[in-house]
Amino acid sequence: MNFDAKQFLRTVSSAPGVYRMLDDQGNTLYIGKAKRLKPRLASYFRGNLNAKTQALVSRIADIQTTVTRSETEALLLEQSLIKELRPPYNILLRDDKSYPFVFVSDRHPYPALEYKRARSRRDDGRYLGPYPSSTAVRESLSLMQKIFKTRNCEDSVFDNRSRPCLQYQINRCSAPCVGYISEDDYRRDVEHAIMCLQGKSEQVTDDLTRAMETASKALDFEEAARLRDQIQQLRQLQSRQFVDTDGGDADVFALAERPGALSISVLTVRQGRMLGARHHRPENGLDLDSAALLGEFVSQYYLGQQRELPGEVITSHPLPDGTLLQGALSERAGKRIRLASEVRGHRAQWLQMAQINAEQQLASQLADQSQMEKRFETLREALALERPLQRLECFDISHSHGEATVASCVVFGTQGPIKEDYRRYNIDGVAAGDDYAAMKQALTRRFKRMVNGEGKRPDILLVDGGKGQLNMARDVFAELGISDVGLVGVAKGITRKPGLETLFIETVDSTLDLDGTSAALHLIQHIRDEAHRFAISGHRAKRDKRRRTSTLQDIPGVGPKRRRELLRFFGGLQGVRKASRDELARVPGISASLATTIHQALHG
Repeated sequence: MNFDAKQFLRTVSSAPGVYRMLDDQGNTLYIGKAKRLKPRLASYFRGNLNAKTQALVSRIADIQTTVTRSETEALLLEQSLIKELRPPYNILLRDDKSYPFVFVSDRHPYPALEYKRARSRRDDGRYLGPYPSSTAVRESLSLMQKIFKTRNCEDSVFDNRSRPCLQYQINRCSAPCVGYISEDDYRRDVEHAIMCLQGKSEQVTDDLTRAMETASKALDFEEAARLRDQIQQLRQLQSRQFVDTDGGDADVFALAERPGALSISVLTVRQGRMLGARHHRPENGLDLDSAALLGEFVSQYYLGQQRELPGEVITSHPLPDGTLLQGALSERAGKRIRLASEVRGHRAQWLQMAQINAEQQLASQLADQSQMEKRFETLREALALERPLQRLECFDISHSHGEATVASCVVFGTQGPIKEDYRRYNIDGVAAGDDYAAMKQALTRRFKRMVNGEGKRPDILLVDGGKGQLNMARDVFAELGISDVGLVGVAKGITRKPGLETLFIETVDSTLDLDGTSAALHLIQHIRDEAHRFAISGHRAKRDKRRRTSTLQDIPGVGPKRRRELLRFFGGLQGVRKASRDELARVPGISASLATTIHQALHG
């Protein structure tokens, strides 16, 4: 029996509320919220829906609604029902683990820094965290033990030692169990370790520097050398943890999406220190756009589960219901929570780091071998080929108004990108901006070598650019006598939106339009985007080669004193070149704007 949408909509309230879509078995398909129920539900039955939403609507046998007093109340109820019923078309967050902490006892005269999965009311001490993963906790503890030599043994082991253990022998513990360090000195080291875990490593470095100078003046050179080593190790830690700031608690959400795959990374920052990240791969059941998808995810992340709420939530996309969600989070936390996507300074660095993590996770997802094999097979079927596909190549051209033209060739096999076979071609002797001549030169150089027995033969050559580039490739193959390599031209649609590409098979008269959800089209888009990325990076490297030869003497605002400070801080010019903008700004006398100038001069 078909669902009578018109009859149903006559009786629906226009108040805020939550709706549940059910199938003919009474199972929940989808749960949503609405500021006004009637207009929101009517939108599902007006046509002009994407394919996934049409599939959902075709399965509806009943819709149940719950009216609420406010949109915030609807949002809270929605996330509670999603967690309980886990409907297939909603974004589902499969992450119910408790977060780990670092625990420091107040009862023991020589406390250890301990790993704890959850808080306990019976523990008499301090908790540091939470951390996003057990790996983040263990890495932090390992660093603190290496720098400050705090113990990591159980109390039962500590109380029964009569001689130092292996940790002391490898210089990872100061052996408090046998009295090799006083209680006061050990407590000082523990406090320094706690301050570093709280993001106060600069303050610790200053304290150690003063102590080193005092020891040196007292001719206690052994103690001064020990403190010097700690300072050097802390400098290395600060270089790695460049997002350390003077404070701030935040969770940072970044979404990366390509056809057929998406990834959301959640970066945890506490006391200004980045503790690590968790990565999620939710299903986009209704083919939502990136902002709406991220909004659904953030809502469920906090409102569908019991989590500690930081003072700030930063997102890579402006959320459609941002004001509503901010109010709901503030109500849940009992304090004002700031929700932002446009951020500057160190918050922009956090967001950039989260975005990098999301992109890396997405790349790993796309390179998954089982998925890649499925895509290759789907492409073979779409092209009606008899033999399995083993090797695909794609060419692209990149330049800036004809300057520094570079052609790229990327190669994919059933195992994913074959990066050792990637090639770049510096294009010379063609008119500026003539992409057809540039493509002809690159293809001729590549396939002339293949005809001469050098290099592997691809099953299919993909050329980005549509009809013109396909015809150019056909001319090159005709000149070289190549007839056993398939040709596919990839042309973007009028709107240039992914999923609307037209494929030209061998000739411009033979076209193929694949569905936007097709695994074969996702493979072609992946290869094309990789060729584009590889071409752009080669072009930029060629264009900026001259800038990278700059020296400190050539940089405005960097005189002899500042050059000396830079070289002393980083140990030489090579260290200065490797430093980021934030690390450069740590040098005495180097402002943030000057650090940017130096970095641009050395790196273009």
